[in-house]
Amino acid sequence: MPDFFIFDLDGTLLYSLGDLAASTNHALRTCGMPEHSVDDIRRFVGNGVKMLMVRAVPDGEANPCFEEAFSAFRKHYMEHCFDTTKPYDGIMDMLYQLKARGKSMAIVSNKMQEAVEELRRRFFAEYIDVAIGESRRIRKKPAPDAVFEALRLLGCDDRSRALYIGDSDVDIETARASGLRCASVLWGFRDRQFLMEHGADSFINRPDELLSL
Repeated sequence: MPDFFIFDLDGTLLYSLGDLAASTNHALRTCGMPEHSVDDIRRFVGNGVKMLMVRAVPDGEANPCFEEAFSAFRKHYMEHCFDTTKPYDGIMDMLYQLKARGKSMAIVSNKMQEAVEELRRRFFAEYIDVAIGESRRIRKKPAPDAVFEALRLLGCDDRSRALYIGDSDVDIETARASGLRCASVLWGFRDRQFLMEHGADSFINRPDELLSL
């Protein structure tokens, strides 16, 4: 079993789609733009909140009201990121078991750093000490920078002892760029067929299956 676990956040540890969709549609309404379904938002997520809004706003960044919409999203999300967001079933027990076995864990996300840290404190402070989100000093996934920083902070100097866990094609690419093995979860925002088409070869159906890898 690996000694170091790097987790994606949205779609892997947390079901957050409802709050992401609510904040996106709030921003779109504020700017008089058409709203999107939750399934639309599911397809838009994975590359950070700015790219989420690029995909949600008509004409993306070329829209003259894009920055207004993006600002409205950020403000609303920071105030409402706990409304319906919660850990997936089985996640907390899995983290407890990993901690009890002396494993070290980190979160690496393309979500805003302040939101990632706030969500870590709210849900995972007892188990996860390192949480890295989007910032100016570290390139977003699928660049490996955030993973390398997480491993450094965890004290891992041998990547063969680490495992990356995520739910998307971005996570598969991130693990590959980082030189880590990747386990793709099937309870998140992408299905098995999609993940296989993007190179996934190791799957987890339930959080407790991670304990037997």
